[in-house]
Amino acid sequence: MRRPLAILAGVLLTGAFTLPASAAPGDEDFTIKDPRITESSGLAASRQHPGIYWTHNDQDTGAYLYAVDSSTGETVATITMTGVGTPRDVEAISMGPDNQLYVGDIGDNDGVQWPYVWIYRLPEPKTLKDQTIRATQYVVKYTDGTRDAESMVVHPRTGRVYIIDKHEDGGHLYEGPAELSPSGTNVFKPTVPVDMWATDAAFSPDGRTLAVRGYLGGIAYDWNGGKLKRLERISVPLGQGESASYSPDGSKLMLGMEGAGSTVVAEDAPGPAGSSDSATGSGSSASADDGDASGTNLKVGAIALGAACVVLFGLRRLFRRR
Repeated sequence: MRRPLAILAGVLLTGAFTLPASAAPGDEDFTIKDPRITESSGLAASRQHPGIYWTHNDQDTGAYLYAVDSSTGETVATITMTGVGTPRDVEAISMGPDNQLYVGDIGDNDGVQWPYVWIYRLPEPKTLKDQTIRATQYVVKYTDGTRDAESMVVHPRTGRVYIIDKHEDGGHLYEGPAELSPSGTNVFKPTVPVDMWATDAAFSPDGRTLAVRGYLGGIAYDWNGGKLKRLERISVPLGQGESASYSPDGSKLMLGMEGAGSTVVAEDAPGPAGSSDSATGSGSSASADDGDASGTNLKVGAIALGAACVVLFGLRRLFRRR
């Protein structure tokens, strides 16, 4: 009996220390299944609803936003924005402080040079269901004339809005006013170069890293108070890549594509590990998350080890009685 018991103990102990770590909601690849979403051009992770990502078409039949459940790829809510004009070329979406969604109608489909573009802001709904939400519309102009742009980000701590213009030879980061005004014009000014033909961008949840993506690659920058410092290259799926978002815990960079049935690929986050600590003060840093995850795994392993010992001890007593 000693040999079978030794083998059983080995199996139990191996299982105790090789328990797979479960992925956090929204940290894995998924495919957008909604047939209405054929030109997903932006992506933003929800903070209120784990595993939910907001997206939109760049051209649609109305002012719509879609909440996609990353665990199934299905749309669980459709938001119709009111209080805005007819969208022209919606290219970006970003989650700001206090669970406010910002939508960038900033593109120039068909090469039209608009004298101004729009940003819409609305509260993320607490309940995921089809509904109509009134948004605030902001008029935006650039200090150096019209720009084509597909990247708009909101700093998760300050709430300041930034736009990166789209140019094959690289563009610039444009800084908006400290607070957008719904009356008058909001003037965005260029600050620093961005060495990327940018199709989207995303802040890490702690605001320390800015990831900028294009069709063929991407670059991660240390935010450095807006004085960007290049950190590393980002690998992106080849194709018409139009969207980027960090996962809620900051551990992954989610990279989306255009087209029906498009896939969102989860890559390890670049630069310093992102944090889930948002401007609202919720969550914790990535290092703390890693520590919690490690601690959890150790606790689970210890429990499994204890269970293995109990089972082994019980079997020994059972076989002894026989």
